[in-house]
Amino acid sequence: MMRSIRGLGALLAALALAVTIGGSAGATSDRRAGTSPTSISLPDGFQPEGIAIGSGPFAFIGSMADGSIYRADLRTGRGAIISRGPGTPSLGMQIDERGRLFVAGGTGGDARVVDSRTGRVLATYRLATGPAFVNDVILTKGAAWFTDSTNPVLYKLPLRDGRLPTAAQRIPLTGDLVYGDGFNANGITPTPDGRGLMVVQSNTGGLFRVDWSGATRRVDLHGESLREGDGLLLRGRTLYAVQNRLNAVAVLRLNAAGTDGHVVRRVSDRRFDVPATVAAFGSRLYLPNARFDTSPTPTTPYTA
Repeated sequence: MMRSIRGLGALLAALALAVTIGGSAGATSDRRAGTSPTSISLPDGFQPEGIAIGSGPFAFIGSMADGSIYRADLRTGRGAIISRGPGTPSLGMQIDERGRLFVAGGTGGDARVVDSRTGRVLATYRLATGPAFVNDVILTKGAAWFTDSTNPVLYKLPLRDGRLPTAAQRIPLTGDLVYGDGFNANGITPTPDGRGLMVVQSNTGGLFRVDWSGATRRVDLHGESLREGDGLLLRGRTLYAVQNRLNAVAVLRLNAAGTDGHVVRRVSDRRFDVPATVAAFGSRLYLPNARFDTSPTPTTPYTA
């Protein structure tokens, strides 16, 4: 996950490969013959949010509507639902080297681990018993970490020797990150040096470094804000922060500890329609259009 991708310019250019509104599941081809499609159509009414891409050319996209997971072949744009949801959302997702998808359960207050090859649910974890919004997840060495936009905690799944635990650990957030009205902690990623975590707070636009203990420290953004911040993607010391309703991706340069960051550019595109998060494959970035500002119906088209 910390693997760098050669060339900041290539990644910035790849942001232009955003989604185009489409109908039935399929693909819109690149103008250049022989290249992978730049738009992947999802099932109508799917309501995508999270995306994960492993080492193979497949993207896994979760549904806010019912928690189903769609697998798309990035070479062709074709795909199918591989795991029917439990009726509650599938939001942020990450995939490990064993092909296991770790899925944040949103208002369901839970997390699931799904076999990406078969769609079988390997484990389910009850993270919260009251109101919750389990929003995003990141994998670090030895653990999976989940944010909750309603409750000031992180949920940790220890992965000793890769084994799934029987229960999650609750890590209270302390320090500079203070919860208020609206969506709080959202996207999460490791620090560049791998010694901590970074979390964006959607309602304030703040970015925070988080110790393993849950202690938080505000990242100095030198007057900038990541308002409407959603999914985060780290490559080396470059952080890509999706600002969903602003239809933009902020590109930041961080110090190694993740305590200081400069916004070097914002990338937008007319085809963005409230993208929620971002994942990388090769020299491309892929963003699902969540279309939060569009009232969902069973026939509403969605793409990634």
